[in-house]
Amino acid sequence: MNRIQVIHFVMIVSFLLAGASTALSELPANTSSSNPVESSVNRSVGTVDFPISCGPVVQTSFNRGVAMLHHMMYAQSRELLSSLAADHPDCAMLQWGIAMTHLHPLWAPPKEDELRKGEGAVLLAESLKPENEREKYYIQAIKSYYDDWHNRPHPERLEKWAAAQAELAENYPDDIDAAAFNALALLATAPKADKTFTNHQQAGAILEKINRDKPLHPAGYHYLIHAYDNPLLAQKALLVARGYGAIAPDIPHALHMPTHIFVRLGSWEDVINWNIRSAEVAWNQPVGEATSLHFAHAIDYLVYGYMQLGDEAKAAEALELLLEVETIQDSFASAYAIAAAQARIPMEQENWQQAADLPLRHHTTFPWENYPWFEAITYFSRGVGAARSGDLDAAHESLAELENCHQKTIAAKENYWAVLVDSQRNSVAAWITLADGDQEQALELMTRAADLEDSVDKHPVTPGSVLPARELLGDMLFTLQRYDEARHAYESALDISVNRLRSLHGAARSAEMAGDKEAAGEYYRKVMALQNASSSDRQEFRNASNFLK
Repeated sequence: MNRIQVIHFVMIVSFLLAGASTALSELPANTSSSNPVESSVNRSVGTVDFPISCGPVVQTSFNRGVAMLHHMMYAQSRELLSSLAADHPDCAMLQWGIAMTHLHPLWAPPKEDELRKGEGAVLLAESLKPENEREKYYIQAIKSYYDDWHNRPHPERLEKWAAAQAELAENYPDDIDAAAFNALALLATAPKADKTFTNHQQAGAILEKINRDKPLHPAGYHYLIHAYDNPLLAQKALLVARGYGAIAPDIPHALHMPTHIFVRLGSWEDVINWNIRSAEVAWNQPVGEATSLHFAHAIDYLVYGYMQLGDEAKAAEALELLLEVETIQDSFASAYAIAAAQARIPMEQENWQQAADLPLRHHTTFPWENYPWFEAITYFSRGVGAARSGDLDAAHESLAELENCHQKTIAAKENYWAVLVDSQRNSVAAWITLADGDQEQALELMTRAADLEDSVDKHPVTPGSVLPARELLGDMLFTLQRYDEARHAYESALDISVNRLRSLHGAARSAEMAGDKEAAGEYYRKVMALQNASSSDRQEFRNASNFLK
């Protein structure tokens, strides 16, 4: 950014902070430790004690690099470990760490360039022949992921790595980091359609013990939040979520991750406050010449939080910060955030014409061709917006683009995202079909879209769908005056996306129109509780106020 843009950035952040209800002085105090005398190099990232055989000169900085790895600050960890490796070329475990930074198992499969670099680091680590058996285990574990990567798909390699990490943890039961990576591997290989969250609960048990035994270790916070980032278990991570920022106040992802739990619990003020802090810290930690993906990630969650309080003005200001960035880190998280954040505002507002007119490919230098499953978000929003504002030609054009995105996503073997793009194209087709007058076929398509989306759990990259398909089904049923069924659809959406403004309002209106004043009052009171946390005068709040009077 140039000087004027930087000044603008500071002004907008000040504006956003003015609405944050939690002052920095009110955040959790630092977690106590059995060893209160922590080195300054570790205090800002938590405490990792990962002994290696490379000598004391390397050890302290290596511990910091592994801590950054546990925080999923992969670029920063790699920069530190690579710098160390340049000065200490005989240290095999530095190469292990570099290989680990290219994996990022909970995010997205490594790109080909990352796979080549990761494989090269593993081969170099092996060639250095560490005499320490534990270190050999670590190197062989990550090697199991990179072996024959040209011919084996990512999920198969991930399973191999998970099995190796489990074996490592079993052979070294007192190794905290072995246990932590075992838990991470359980999360990375958890079936997306498992609504019992078996792997998550197994990982959670491991991580709760780490948190008890080593209360400053980042894995006991970060991975535990991921383990419980689902509707069934979220409440169990609330205390850990509130403590994570205290052990790592300089890590943007540590300030963001608690909001995964706050989203699950519908605590929108917490989502806003913590992501403002995360975005500020991420802004000051660029990756090379590019703004960090963690900035984009925090802004998307921030926009989502503001929209649940009906505060479109601050959501728009936050979005402006993201769209004005000149160069942003090439990452799937950046791609998702840009596509989703710009779509959320008109879709949540039901400004269908604005949704239909969403621009394509913000940040024109960004490699959008690598992310068709996220470009699909824009075509989904444009398609639903066009269909619901009466422009069926434009809606059909967006549907055709969605079909193209779906085929590209399948070809790329992005199976999880293919399910969601399939849901999006069914949603657009449903609203086109409704406009054409075939109500039953439209409902069938919209129900199929909702079932597809609900068949997989929310990905960590997103605070929630741009508009949940089940919520859109409620909209359609309400339009057709099938109020009891509409209310059921909105309630089902709320089971997954707690305390969403549109779903609460939809359930309230549906109950009101069906004549159930008691249920309508209950939902309208929940709507008004959201207004109490903002200064918005959205239609949803006016409807609630009028009913409750």
